[in-house]
This record gives sequence, structure tokens and C-alpha cells, in this order.
Amino acid sequence: MIIDFHTHIFPSHIRESREEYIKRDACFSLLYSDPKARMITAEELIASMDEAEIDRSVVLNIGWVSHNLCRETNDYILETISHYPDRLTGFCMVQPQAGDKALIELERCARAGARGIGEMRSDLQGFNLADKSLLQPLADIAAKYNQIFLTHSSEPVGHQYTGKGSITPDILYSLALNFPEIKLVYAHWGGGLPLYALMPEVGRALANIFFDTAATIWLYQSSIFQHVSDIIGSDKILFGTDYPLLPQKRILQHIRSAGLALADQEKILGGNAQRLLSQEPDGDIST
Repeated sequence: MIIDFHTHIFPSHIRESREEYIKRDACFSLLYSDPKARMITAEELIASMDEAEIDRSVVLNIGWVSHNLCRETNDYILETISHYPDRLTGFCMVQPQAGDKALIELERCARAGARGIGEMRSDLQGFNLADKSLLQPLADIAAKYNQIFLTHSSEPVGHQYTGKGSITPDILYSLALNFPEIKLVYAHWGGGLPLYALMPEVGRALANIFFDTAATIWLYQSSIFQHVSDIIGSDKILFGTDYPLLPQKRILQHIRSAGLALADQEKILGGNAQRLLSQEPDGDIST
């Protein structure tokens, strides 16, 4: 089984009313003001999955600043996972600063079948990801429902790009220290955080952390797969594309050409995600 752990979908009415939503929300505006920034529906994602021979995708929300927009788009994700239970796994979005409303929303989504929270954008949503007192109530609900917490990550150095942001390894390290009891996924290789695991205390703190490979082609040389596997183990890496930002098939080819051992490829392309999502492995992903 091949699982893409990082994709984004939107209901068609948001795509059709893009300009309205650009005015309503800072996160959406940053990511989708450019008319070339693609937005897809669940049906378009399924078509891409069929073409790339991907069995399941995790569909993520975005870091809406507005609680109401979180709830509106969560409804679409919950609807799609009910329509495609064998193909799509849903993550919802909350605005932690909404207080009790965020807690109610997270619990609603968990009960409706969402498997996690994400893709969080604390830098755009206006809160400190290292603020334990703010996030503890959310973490308690996440632990209660075995929810996965997935956050955007970015590098403190290197080239700039749309949506890079400022959620850097130091902030992510604090998050890991604050919440060792919940499952955390750091997108985009955690902004390079796995490389710091050569420091023993950092390695210990990352015991419950997974890193997805979303947008790898724009960020790192293909040798990143082997380097990170050597440092933290291939069992901590999740295949993710950030589709439709990049084609799913292209990222698959990138991983398969990285020179990894077949066993490591199998873990990254689906085995680790199955374990994290508490699914039993069934089938070979080497073809």
C-alpha cells in the first residue's frame, strides 16, 4: 500500500470564490493569491491517485485564522472521507485562540472520523506553537481520541518561497518536549530538525515524531532520504507530496531514485503511515 500523507483539497465553491476568501483569511491569501496556485477537489485528488497508483491519501486542511472557516472546511473534509473511506483519511483544522470553540470543534471532528489536526500554521494563525498552556487542552483531546498533530515546518536558512513561514526547528523542538504523549508529524522534513538528532538529547526528544517529505524536490537534494534515514531511521519518514503543489507521481519517482534499500522505500511509501494510522499493512509497495 502507498500512502501520501500530505495533500490538500477544497470544496469547489471556495475555488470558484477564491477572491472572496483571499479577502477573508490571511493564510488562504498567502497560499492562494497567485492564480497559478492550484486548488483541487476530492474527486480530482482521487483521479491523481489512480494515475500515480497511490492507494490512500491524507487530506489536510490549511491554517485558517478564522474559527468559522476552520469549521466550514472541516465539514467538506468530513464529507469526503465518508464518501471515500477506503481512499482518503481526513485531518481537521482548529484555531487554538478560539478557546472552548476550538475544543468543541476538535472533538466533533474526531467523533466524525478525522484522524488528526493539520496542517497547523501557528505563524499565520497568530499563536506560539511552543505555548504549552494554550495547546494543552487540545493535546488532551488529541490524546483521548488518538489524534495526530501535523504542523507546517520551515528552514531557518536558505531560499525563500511562498508559504515558507517561520515555524523553525527550535520551535518544533519545544513542541516535542512539551507534548511527548501525542503523535506529532512535522511537514517538509521538520525544517531540517532531523539533522539535529545527532545531538543525543534532541534524538531522545524526537522519539514520537514523524517527518513528511512534502515538497522535497523544492527543498533538498535526493540524498536527504538516506541522510535522515541514517540519523533517525527510515521508520520515521512519511511519503508526502503536498499535492497539488507538486505531482504525486513526480515525488514517487524522486523517492524511488534516491538509492534507498527496498525495505526503507517500503517503510517510507506506506508502511510507516499504516503504523501511524493504526492500519495493518496489506500488500507490497515496491512496484
